[in-house]
Amino acid sequence: MTAEVTQLWRHPIKSHGREAVETVNVTPGQTMPGDRVWAVAHEASKADGLKWVPCANFSRGAKAPQLMAISTQSNGDTLTLSHPDRPDLTFAPDSEQQAFLDWVRPLMPANRAASARIIRVPERGMTDSDFPSISLCNLASHRAVGQKLGQDLSVRRWRGNIWFDGLPLWEEFDWLGREVQIGEAVLRVRERITRCLATTANPDTGVRDTDTLGALETWGHQDFGVYAEVLEGGAISVGDKVELL
Repeated sequence: MTAEVTQLWRHPIKSHGREAVETVNVTPGQTMPGDRVWAVAHEASKADGLKWVPCANFSRGAKAPQLMAISTQSNGDTLTLSHPDRPDLTFAPDSEQQAFLDWVRPLMPANRAASARIIRVPERGMTDSDFPSISLCNLASHRAVGQKLGQDLSVRRWRGNIWFDGLPLWEEFDWLGREVQIGEAVLRVRERITRCLATTANPDTGVRDTDTLGALETWGHQDFGVYAEVLEGGAISVGDKVELL
Protein backbone atom coordinates (compact mmCIF):
# COMPACT_ATOMS: atom_id res chain seq x y z
CA MET A 1 0.00 0.00 0.00
CA THR A 2 1.46 3.36 -1.06
CA ALA A 3 0.90 6.69 0.64
CA GLU A 4 1.27 10.11 -0.94
CA VAL A 5 1.93 13.58 0.45
CA THR A 6 -1.26 15.62 0.05
CA GLN A 7 -0.47 18.80 2.01
CA LEU A 8 2.49 20.60 3.55
CA TRP A 9 2.06 23.21 6.29
CA ARG A 10 4.39 25.35 8.34
CA HIS A 11 3.62 27.56 11.32
CA PRO A 12 6.02 30.55 11.35
CA ILE A 13 4.92 31.71 14.82
CA LYS A 14 4.15 28.94 17.30
CA SER A 15 0.36 28.71 17.82
CA HIS A 16 -0.27 31.87 15.79
CA GLY A 17 -1.33 30.87 12.30
CA ARG A 18 -0.36 28.45 9.59
CA GLU A 19 0.75 28.59 5.97
CA ALA A 20 0.39 25.99 3.21
CA VAL A 21 3.40 25.35 0.97
CA GLU A 22 4.00 23.14 -2.07
CA THR A 23 7.58 22.07 -1.42
CA VAL A 24 10.25 22.28 1.29
CA ASN A 25 13.90 21.29 1.56
CA VAL A 26 14.52 19.68 4.94
CA THR A 27 17.84 19.43 6.80
CA PRO A 28 19.04 16.67 9.16
CA GLY A 29 18.28 17.47 12.77
CA GLN A 30 16.13 20.51 11.95
CA THR A 31 12.45 21.38 11.84
CA MET A 32 10.65 22.06 8.58
CA PRO A 33 12.10 25.29 7.10
CA GLY A 34 10.10 28.28 8.33
CA ASP A 35 8.25 26.28 10.98
CA ARG A 36 7.89 27.70 14.52
CA VAL A 37 10.73 30.14 13.91
CA TRP A 38 9.21 32.49 16.48
CA ALA A 39 7.20 31.91 19.66
CA VAL A 40 5.20 34.35 21.77
CA ALA A 41 6.27 34.29 25.42
CA HIS A 42 3.68 35.40 27.96
CA GLU A 43 4.33 37.65 30.94
CA ALA A 44 4.98 34.71 33.31
CA SER A 45 7.32 32.91 30.90
CA LYS A 46 10.88 31.90 31.73
CA ALA A 47 11.90 31.77 28.06
CA ASP A 48 15.07 33.73 27.37
CA GLY A 49 15.47 33.07 23.65
CA LEU A 50 18.69 31.14 24.17
CA LYS A 51 17.36 27.57 24.31
CA TRP A 52 14.27 25.43 23.79
CA VAL A 53 11.67 25.56 26.58
CA PRO A 54 8.30 23.76 26.95
CA CYS A 55 5.08 25.11 25.45
CA ALA A 56 3.76 26.23 28.88
CA ASN A 57 6.01 29.29 28.46
CA PHE A 58 4.09 30.56 25.45
CA SER A 59 0.74 31.97 24.44
CA ARG A 60 -1.00 29.11 22.67
CA GLY A 61 -4.27 27.83 21.29
CA ALA A 62 -4.95 25.45 24.18
CA LYS A 63 -5.44 28.46 26.49
CA ALA A 64 -6.46 31.11 23.94
CA PRO A 65 -8.67 29.46 21.29
CA GLN A 66 -9.00 32.63 19.19
CA LEU A 67 -5.34 32.17 18.18
CA MET A 68 -6.40 29.09 16.21
CA ALA A 69 -8.18 31.30 13.65
CA ILE A 70 -4.99 33.12 12.63
CA SER A 71 -3.57 32.41 9.19
CA THR A 72 -0.12 33.46 8.01
CA GLN A 73 1.71 34.48 4.85
CA SER A 74 5.47 34.80 5.07
CA ASN A 75 7.90 36.81 2.98
CA GLY A 76 11.38 36.25 4.37
CA ASP A 77 11.43 37.69 7.88
CA THR A 78 8.18 39.60 7.33
CA LEU A 79 4.81 38.04 8.13
CA THR A 80 1.22 38.94 7.32
CA LEU A 81 -1.31 37.68 9.87
CA SER A 82 -5.05 37.43 9.18
CA HIS A 83 -7.93 36.78 11.58
CA PRO A 84 -11.71 37.10 11.05
CA ASP A 85 -11.98 39.62 13.92
CA ARG A 86 -8.84 41.67 13.30
CA PRO A 87 -7.43 43.73 10.42
CA ASP A 88 -4.52 42.12 8.58
CA LEU A 89 -1.13 42.86 10.11
CA THR A 90 2.16 42.87 8.20
CA PHE A 91 5.19 43.11 10.47
CA ALA A 92 8.74 41.89 11.13
CA PRO A 93 8.71 39.76 14.32
CA ASP A 94 12.37 40.49 15.07
CA SER A 95 11.98 44.27 15.07
CA GLU A 96 8.29 45.22 15.28
CA GLN A 97 7.07 43.30 18.30
CA GLN A 98 4.85 46.02 19.74
CA ALA A 99 2.74 46.14 16.58
CA PHE A 100 2.06 42.42 16.99
CA LEU A 101 1.38 42.65 20.76
CA ASP A 102 -1.18 45.41 20.15
CA TRP A 103 -2.78 43.38 17.36
CA VAL A 104 -3.08 40.12 19.31
CA ARG A 105 -4.23 41.61 22.63
CA PRO A 106 -7.99 41.51 21.82
CA LEU A 107 -7.68 37.78 20.98
CA MET A 108 -6.29 36.83 24.39
CA PRO A 109 -8.58 35.82 27.29
CA ALA A 110 -8.58 38.30 30.18
CA ASN A 111 -7.90 35.52 32.70
CA ARG A 112 -4.69 34.36 31.00
CA ALA A 113 -1.16 35.71 31.18
CA ALA A 114 -0.81 38.38 28.52
CA SER A 115 1.52 37.98 25.56
CA ALA A 116 4.71 39.86 26.40
CA ARG A 117 7.41 39.32 23.79
CA ILE A 118 8.42 37.33 20.71
CA ILE A 119 11.48 35.11 20.96
CA ARG A 120 13.57 33.41 18.31
CA VAL A 121 16.09 30.70 19.23
CA PRO A 122 18.92 30.54 16.66
CA GLU A 123 18.87 27.35 14.57
CA ARG A 124 15.99 25.86 16.56
CA GLY A 125 12.29 25.88 15.72
CA MET A 126 10.23 26.07 18.92
CA THR A 127 8.43 22.73 18.48
CA ASP A 128 6.25 21.20 21.21
CA SER A 129 8.68 18.27 21.27
CA ASP A 130 12.01 18.66 23.08
CA PHE A 131 13.84 17.79 19.85
CA PRO A 132 13.55 19.51 16.45
CA SER A 133 10.64 17.60 14.93
CA ILE A 134 8.40 17.44 11.89
CA SER A 135 4.88 16.16 12.47
CA LEU A 136 3.36 13.54 10.16
CA CYS A 137 -0.42 13.20 9.96
CA ASN A 138 -2.62 10.55 8.33
CA LEU A 139 -5.70 11.75 6.46
CA ALA A 140 -7.44 8.42 7.13
CA SER A 141 -7.12 9.03 10.87
CA HIS A 142 -8.41 12.58 10.40
CA ARG A 143 -11.45 11.40 8.47
CA ALA A 144 -12.17 8.80 11.17
CA VAL A 145 -12.25 11.49 13.87
CA GLY A 146 -14.58 13.61 11.77
CA GLN A 147 -16.91 10.66 11.18
CA LYS A 148 -16.94 9.92 14.91
CA LEU A 149 -18.03 13.51 15.56
CA GLY A 150 -20.38 13.68 12.58
CA GLN A 151 -18.51 16.74 11.29
CA ASP A 152 -16.36 17.72 8.33
CA LEU A 153 -13.27 18.79 10.28
CA SER A 154 -10.52 20.97 8.88
CA VAL A 155 -7.03 19.49 8.96
CA ARG A 156 -5.85 22.87 10.27
CA ARG A 157 -7.07 21.89 13.74
CA TRP A 158 -4.10 19.53 14.10
CA ARG A 159 -1.34 21.96 13.03
CA GLY A 160 0.46 19.14 11.22
CA ASN A 161 3.45 19.63 8.91
CA ILE A 162 3.21 16.73 6.43
CA TRP A 163 -0.14 15.15 5.55
CA PHE A 164 -0.35 11.88 3.65
CA ASP A 165 -3.14 9.67 2.33
CA GLY A 166 -3.41 6.07 1.19
CA LEU A 167 -2.88 4.12 4.44
CA PRO A 168 -5.29 2.74 7.07
CA LEU A 169 -6.23 4.89 10.05
CA TRP A 170 -3.67 4.94 12.89
CA GLU A 171 -1.13 3.10 10.71
CA GLU A 172 1.32 5.87 11.62
CA PHE A 173 1.45 4.67 15.24
CA ASP A 174 3.10 1.45 14.05
CA TRP A 175 6.00 3.48 12.66
CA LEU A 176 7.58 4.32 16.04
CA GLY A 177 11.31 3.65 15.86
CA ARG A 178 11.11 3.09 12.10
CA GLU A 179 12.47 5.13 9.21
CA VAL A 180 10.27 6.52 6.46
CA GLN A 181 11.25 8.07 3.14
CA ILE A 182 9.24 11.06 2.00
CA GLY A 183 10.36 12.46 -1.32
CA GLU A 184 14.15 12.78 -1.14
CA ALA A 185 14.27 12.86 2.68
CA VAL A 186 14.48 10.10 5.28
CA LEU A 187 12.94 10.62 8.71
CA ARG A 188 12.84 8.51 11.88
CA VAL A 189 9.52 8.40 13.70
CA ARG A 190 10.05 8.98 17.41
CA GLU A 191 6.83 9.79 19.26
CA ARG A 192 3.07 9.86 19.07
CA ILE A 193 1.57 13.33 19.49
CA THR A 194 -0.73 13.71 22.49
CA ARG A 195 -3.32 16.36 21.75
CA CYS A 196 -4.67 19.30 23.75
CA LEU A 197 -7.67 21.66 23.80
CA ALA A 198 -6.29 23.64 20.85
CA THR A 199 -7.82 21.02 18.52
CA THR A 200 -11.32 21.75 19.84
CA ALA A 201 -11.25 25.28 18.37
CA ASN A 202 -12.57 25.95 14.87
CA PRO A 203 -9.72 27.34 12.72
CA ASP A 204 -12.19 29.54 10.83
CA THR A 205 -13.73 31.19 13.90
CA GLY A 206 -11.47 30.54 16.88
CA VAL A 207 -14.47 29.18 18.82
CA ARG A 208 -14.32 25.84 20.63
CA ASP A 209 -17.06 23.92 18.88
CA THR A 210 -16.34 20.17 19.01
CA ASP A 211 -14.92 17.52 21.34
CA THR A 212 -11.95 16.22 19.36
CA LEU A 213 -10.32 14.86 22.53
CA GLY A 214 -13.44 12.92 23.46
CA ALA A 215 -13.57 11.45 19.97
CA LEU A 216 -9.95 10.32 20.23
CA GLU A 217 -10.68 8.72 23.60
CA THR A 218 -13.05 6.27 21.90
CA TRP A 219 -9.87 4.66 20.49
CA GLY A 220 -8.33 4.60 23.97
CA HIS A 221 -5.96 7.57 23.59
CA GLN A 222 -5.74 11.30 22.90
CA ASP A 223 -3.04 11.00 20.23
CA PHE A 224 -3.07 12.23 16.65
CA GLY A 225 -0.06 12.15 14.33
CA VAL A 226 3.58 11.38 15.08
CA TYR A 227 6.76 13.39 15.58
CA ALA A 228 9.71 12.51 13.36
CA GLU A 229 13.30 13.72 13.08
CA VAL A 230 15.10 14.28 9.79
CA LEU A 231 17.98 11.83 9.22
CA GLU A 232 18.70 12.56 5.55
CA GLY A 233 17.81 15.91 4.03
CA GLY A 234 16.27 16.73 0.69
CA ALA A 235 13.20 18.05 -1.06
CA ILE A 236 9.66 17.07 -0.03
CA SER A 237 6.77 18.13 -2.25
CA VAL A 238 3.04 17.63 -2.47
CA GLY A 239 2.52 14.44 -4.51
CA ASP A 240 5.68 12.68 -3.27
CA LYS A 241 5.51 9.05 -2.14
CA VAL A 242 5.68 8.08 1.52
CA GLU A 243 7.44 4.72 1.99
CA LEU A 244 8.31 2.83 5.17
CA LEU A 245 11.91 1.59 5.04
